[in-house]
Amino acid sequence: MPFNNGLTLGFMPACSVCGHEYRQAARFCEACGAALAARPAAASEQRKRVTVLFSDVTGSTALGERLDPESLRAVMARYFELARRVVERHGGTVEKFIGDAVMAVFGVPVLHEDDALRAVRAAAELQAELAGLNATLERDYATALELRIGVNTGEVVTGTEERLATGDAVNVAARLEQAARPGEILLGPDTVALVRDAAVVESAGPLELKGKAAAITAYRLESVSPTQAPSRPGSAMVGRTRELERLRAAMAQAVTDGSCQLFTLLGSAGVGKSRLSHEFLTASVRPPSSAERASPTEKASPTGRSSRSSSSCSAPSRRGGSTSSASARAPLARSRLCSARTAARRRRRRSRGRCAGCSRPRPNVRRSWRCSTTSTGVRRRSSISSTTSPT
Repeated sequence: MPFNNGLTLGFMPACSVCGHEYRQAARFCEACGAALAARPAAASEQRKRVTVLFSDVTGSTALGERLDPESLRAVMARYFELARRVVERHGGTVEKFIGDAVMAVFGVPVLHEDDALRAVRAAAELQAELAGLNATLERDYATALELRIGVNTGEVVTGTEERLATGDAVNVAARLEQAARPGEILLGPDTVALVRDAAVVESAGPLELKGKAAAITAYRLESVSPTQAPSRPGSAMVGRTRELERLRAAMAQAVTDGSCQLFTLLGSAGVGKSRLSHEFLTASVRPPSSAERASPTEKASPTGRSSRSSSSCSAPSRRGGSTSSASARAPLARSRLCSARTAARRRRRRSRGRCAGCSRPRPNVRRSWRCSTTSTGVRRRSSISSTTSPT
């Protein structure tokens, strides 16, 4: 083989159909013409607040001693399939299966504002559906499984090639799963703060977790509501006054002009987009007070009489009429246009299906009809505009 004179030899990918090596930029195989799989784009790392779920089978070592390798593989495959189905049903992503454990992440690649509640519901549903799986395993393999689950919420780094999520929140979730008893679900303090209104928990006390300098207060999940949404904070929103005024201005313009206004909120996760939208919608649907129901151009005087504000000028215009704003003219023009269209439709309906001689209305039938009085046919629509009265 001749020496490579200063050239760098690289890896040449091969076609999965015929095995022929192809160039890096090729889209189709040069030998068989098969479409080549696109190379995945490099993922960008970003910081996210996610919820991590760890689920582990207790007594797996004794289970492996009691079952054959083929039977053990079939049992674990059924458990992994159940875990994947439950996690994906609630919007999570299974990162990997570690021996007899399952690691799932809620918030990657799609981030939801209720990822913590989704993870808790997935954990409760996984424990509930394990009973049905155990009934099948008892019948086929004379065995049953028990799970212990840990759920924790925190900030991680996502988009790395090695792992789906990297951070202390992953380690705490794994330690909570190891500290849980069989059939138990332990939640971290940040997760409990996000699901406090939809879940019933019991304090498990401070736990000394391996590798953690300080004890962490864990909570035991008792039950979780399958339908209740996480509640909004009851405290007043601080700041965002300028953004809220812009939303209200866009709403006022849409009401005044009768037009569609598009307002887009952009920002990183957790910055307060949902809270700002909630405050705006709450203020929009709130019934107006007695002061707001009063005319905006009338103000109460100290004597109790209403005085007209100076902003409404009634000076005559050049055409001799009173001055009116554009917001007052626009609804009037729209109402006139709608009235003209309605009258035209009524005229067309009245002119259809009438006798050309006596204008007798035609009955509601689809067949050809002839007037019994004048024995003439139905006048067509094309002749409606061409007919003129005799002079």
